[in-house]
Amino acid sequence: MNVNREKGHIFILSAPSGGGKSTLCRAVRDHFPDLGYSISHTTRSPRPGEREGFDYHFISPDEFEAGIRAGRWAEWARVHGNYYGTDAGVLNESVEQGTDILLDIDVQGTRQLLKRFPDAVTIFILPPSIEALRRRLVERGTDDRRVIERRMAAAEEEIASRGIYRHVVVNDRLESAVADLIAVVNRYRNGGAQGSCPPPMPTDRP
Repeated sequence: MNVNREKGHIFILSAPSGGGKSTLCRAVRDHFPDLGYSISHTTRSPRPGEREGFDYHFISPDEFEAGIRAGRWAEWARVHGNYYGTDAGVLNESVEQGTDILLDIDVQGTRQLLKRFPDAVTIFILPPSIEALRRRLVERGTDDRRVIERRMAAAEEEIASRGIYRHVVVNDRLESAVADLIAVVNRYRNGGAQGSCPPPMPTDRP
């Protein structure tokens, strides 16, 4: 919980596809039940099982575009014809109320958001190697070869941008990665922390 400070922290978590970001986000939220979570807005239709205000805030393209003109979005993108964005007002309110909040966004979104919230605590989830990431994508069996190749190309670009992040957590063993991520968040929530330099990209060992 927050200790003797007035402002809340914004925690940004990013990772390439297959990097384990969703699992690590859940682990952090389970460990810190009072940690807020930013729910994105989107103009796409809800998928089966998705709930308004839980998975996304579903709004019309007109409302989203009005938000762009008004400067409502801390970061936004158009993907496959649909808009996605983070409401800057929600982040401002959390910071001013002293509530810490977690965001799960990509590298492009992080770059945008840092222009508005330069003090955000950025954390990149790094796979143990690019070869290990490819294996994860293949083994989960949800994408065909062409999709995997596109995801790998995007992952290499994202990994190359890890230097914009204050902290890098290597997700080799899940238990260790969870512990490392919780330790980073906990240091800020209990009085602050110094930034860390990202490690070099590891390679697979036989």
